[in-house]
Amino acid sequence: MYRRLLRLELKNFIRNPQFGTNLALRILMFFSIVYFALMFMAMPFLLFFFAKEELQTDPLLLFCRFFLYYWAFDLVLRYFIQQMPTQNIKPFLGQNIPKNKLVDYTILKTFFHFFNWGNLLFLIPFAVLLVIDGFSFAGVLMFVIGILFVFYFNNFLNILLNGKNSVFYSVAGMVILFGALEYYGVIQLTQFSETIFYSLYSIPGLFLIPILLAGASAYYTHKVIRQNFYLDQGLELKKEEGKTENIEFLNKFGVIGTFLNNDVRLLKRSKAARAAMISGFFFLFYGLLFFNSMYQSDFMKLFAAIFVTGGFMMMFGQRVPAWDSSYYPLMMTQNVPYQQYLKAKWSLIIIGILISMILSTAYLYFGWEVYLTILAGGLYNLGVNSYLTLLAGAFNKQPVDLNSSTKSFSGSKNNFNFKVMLMMIPQMLLPMVVFAGMKYFFGMYAAVGALALLGLIGFLMRNIIFDQIVKAYRTEKYSTLEAFKKTT
Repeated sequence: MYRRLLRLELKNFIRNPQFGTNLALRILMFFSIVYFALMFMAMPFLLFFFAKEELQTDPLLLFCRFFLYYWAFDLVLRYFIQQMPTQNIKPFLGQNIPKNKLVDYTILKTFFHFFNWGNLLFLIPFAVLLVIDGFSFAGVLMFVIGILFVFYFNNFLNILLNGKNSVFYSVAGMVILFGALEYYGVIQLTQFSETIFYSLYSIPGLFLIPILLAGASAYYTHKVIRQNFYLDQGLELKKEEGKTENIEFLNKFGVIGTFLNNDVRLLKRSKAARAAMISGFFFLFYGLLFFNSMYQSDFMKLFAAIFVTGGFMMMFGQRVPAWDSSYYPLMMTQNVPYQQYLKAKWSLIIIGILISMILSTAYLYFGWEVYLTILAGGLYNLGVNSYLTLLAGAFNKQPVDLNSSTKSFSGSKNNFNFKVMLMMIPQMLLPMVVFAGMKYFFGMYAAVGALALLGLIGFLMRNIIFDQIVKAYRTEKYSTLEAFKKTT
């Protein structure tokens, strides 16, 4: 049965109308996995020799001391990125296939996700180094097994947290709070982490606890998915009082104002759209990872600046027109003016970038040069990347379920889209090269001025640029309609 399901999945991939695009994306994804795999394989050597030679401490203790934070980071990363491989479930629900088989197949595929087996690329070399250094082979083996099943516990916990945004953000907030208390010396969470995880090595049999936790979470996950594994699950509409909303101020902008009104309603009412807006807000904190002594290259600073000011642009803009996928075929029968439709989306993106630029003034704490870098990234997002984001949206034909923010049981429609991520690459390279080059030869003000000039030129040429974007959307119109009409 499992082989038959795999064959059907392969046929679905080969016969897909976007086979060429999907194949290219799989190839790029393969190279990305290879890159991260090499990083994972290099990290144990860096950790081991840094602990032994620089800190003069036990590398296993150092790993255990900070592993609790890495566990939390892994869970957060899975929540936003890891997809549940549901493989078009609805057609099988009407067939004579045991539901348990489908559920087992769905869960089994998660075991082969890079988030799970990729950790072995770190753990195995690290274990070898520990054994060579004189650690007990049996103790190291127990430790590796225990840590591996901690990640599998995360795998199932991520599925159970799916769609429960309030629970997830509460947990994330607690982790941030504990991290701050640790930083200011109020508590010693690292000592607690060291004691717990080092026990997997030092106490025989304790590694069975992560195995039991992973097994219990797997059983409960199977039960939850099985309970929701019905064709009509979630189709019953909630009875709510109908409300109409209208922002009078926007009406004076004509057709564009009408579309803007619709988008504001979308952001207020749709769970998926709100999730994108909230995720875009959290991009504001991305710079905290980069604007410190570890990353001093202009390349990486501008990379962070583009993310800080362009979070909403990336999370919302590249899903145009997918946000309207449920009624896009109807829109196309109404002779919708494409340019006004796209300009309304672009205006909303511009508002998001401007708000991000204002809020990012808090980065003045790191110095005037850091804020100028953020300003340069924001100006470039305004005048160049906002257009590229809309253009990329023409080729992103993955529909969005406006009534759901979940990932596991909705065919991954609303989940992190790797295709969207790959389309960001050309938006990053040009400004980073221009900024780094201009700063190297002419200084910071020239670098900011160069990106501001590119942004200004892009803004002045908006009508010409929109004509080209409209052509792209019209060219992709029928393949987009076909993709949005697919319900299986």
